[in-house]
Amino acid sequence: MAKFRERSAFDTSAANGYTLLPARFTRLAGDQYVATNMAGEYLLLPRPTLQAYVNGSLSAQDPAYDELKSRHFLMDADSDVAVDLLALKVRTKLAPLANFTGLHIFVTTLRCEHSCPYCQVSRANDNRTEFDMSEATALKSLDLVFSSPSPTIKIEFQGGESLLNLPLLRFIVAEAKRRNQVAQRNLAFVIATNLAVLTDEALAICQEHDILISTSLDGPADLHDKNRPRPGNDSHARAVEGIRRARTALGHDRVGALMTTTAASLPRVREIIDEYIGLGFGGIFLRPLSPYGFAIKTKSYQSYNQTRWLDFYFEGLDYIIELGLGGFEFIESYAAMILKKMLTPHQTSYVDLVSPAGIAIGAIVYNYDGTVYASDESRMLAEMGDRSFALGNVHENSFAEIMLSEALLEPLEQSFADSAPGCSWCAFEPYCGADPVFHHATQGDPVGKKPLSAFCNRNMAVFRGLITRMEADPRVRVLFERWANLV
Repeated sequence: MAKFRERSAFDTSAANGYTLLPARFTRLAGDQYVATNMAGEYLLLPRPTLQAYVNGSLSAQDPAYDELKSRHFLMDADSDVAVDLLALKVRTKLAPLANFTGLHIFVTTLRCEHSCPYCQVSRANDNRTEFDMSEATALKSLDLVFSSPSPTIKIEFQGGESLLNLPLLRFIVAEAKRRNQVAQRNLAFVIATNLAVLTDEALAICQEHDILISTSLDGPADLHDKNRPRPGNDSHARAVEGIRRARTALGHDRVGALMTTTAASLPRVREIIDEYIGLGFGGIFLRPLSPYGFAIKTKSYQSYNQTRWLDFYFEGLDYIIELGLGGFEFIESYAAMILKKMLTPHQTSYVDLVSPAGIAIGAIVYNYDGTVYASDESRMLAEMGDRSFALGNVHENSFAEIMLSEALLEPLEQSFADSAPGCSWCAFEPYCGADPVFHHATQGDPVGKKPLSAFCNRNMAVFRGLITRMEADPRVRVLFERWANLV
């Protein structure tokens, strides 16, 4: 019967003078391997050097030795503070967890005058006021918002089209600011809107309360209007005019935009980027479709596969890099958030790139009917009939009951990347996140089978692509370091 060897068999320190610190590695290309440590620092090593390092036979005269030592992959007699320094870096990465929920999403209405085929939620016609949030529900939701210990509170208004319930939006802002006179949080507001129904009254509210605007922009007029149809077929014209008016009233940088990649977008990534540049945006987030809501019902999600999106993404990324090397400052936001984790001691707040998962911890959703969801995607899943991530109701449950519900704790525990099968030994784990809602929606459990996971394979391809590009060209690394410090 086989048995474990003695502990001393694994101790290499006596033989070569160094001790291995926790690390993971994976092949990048050819003979090159990526090694990462707990803090997310990485090194590229040729296979023979990696083997010598792991086997405990790497010479102190090897050029890689000092690199591995300085980045906390090994420690020797001259680096007895290495463990403390590594622990400090890990604590810095995880520190935002102590703040708990900072982003609170209010679904003020399901009404919308657009009929986007890729929409991730079930929308209602713009005359169906029974799908509006009430003041009573808003007040109960604010009770939970201010129960969060986070020093920073951001309230985001979503829909439907959030501006179709403008009186409630005004009410929530006024009440939140009144409560904050006592709570003294860093309070901010964002309105997610298609801008088609933007009024002077709405702009005045935004101006008075310093509210940010986030809108949708899928590219040039013909593409945007195809992706986001509305009566009059003038979605793009209204969005562009709304951006102009909002910037005039609020300031250029107070308006952001997001795009969604459809099958029609795939051959047009440069045009899409040029549209953003032409409208004066400083970057773009090249987002794939998500498997929820109308995107499933209309089969939009199945209209292209992961490989086609990656081709689209890297064509766009390379174009943006080309612009940057030519002196034009423009970023790809998803890459920038990953690079922040790769190249700085800080964490991103983007919920898809954090572990434990960002559900409820990073962002939480208060639906128009008072139901509390672990994330916006959880609400979308519920609209499809699956309420697995419904955490309670503002009229029935306390903050503690919602945050300690099994609907939240179970998927958080199961999907924690440091212990999840396929993640715990992955070299890219420090840069990735856990997305239990996506895996539940696509594979039926919050962990998912990683070799079959579109989330996992897409992210790994992006991580490899970013590392390959900055290791191949020092100018790209300098560019990426700037990006990492802009988000």
